[in-house]
Amino acid sequence: MQRTLLLGKIHNCTLTAANLDYVGSISIDESLLEAVGIVPYEQVQVVNVNNGERLVTYAIPAPAYSGAVELNGAAARLGARGDRVIIMTYAQLTSEELKTHSPIVVLVNSHNRIVEVRRYSDLLAEVSPVV
Repeated sequence: MQRTLLLGKIHNCTLTAANLDYVGSISIDESLLEAVGIVPYEQVQVVNVNNGERLVTYAIPAPAYSGAVELNGAAARLGARGDRVIIMTYAQLTSEELKTHSPIVVLVNSHNRIVEVRRYSDLLAEVSPVV
């Protein structure tokens, strides 16, 4: 049996544009794609923190280190420049792969520059339980 789990995410990036007349997808700074392990044309889920919209599309690379995160085509109606979004990708994992899987989390600043690249297991280890 395989299960679908989070593979990686770019957390709280800022939309730099919404291009309604573009053919479609989401353009993402190539350095962010590489850091999280998303390949061009891979399916991604985009969650808009500002308005709660969720969409599934595919990623295309924008110039590296440009900070670009742009909704294109019909998806442009689901966000506006300045909105905060979380971009996630998932993978089908076997029971054996589940034992060692830990998603990659790319944390960015307000200009979509990488602040830190972490594994979820590292992030969860820092959270102390509430007593």
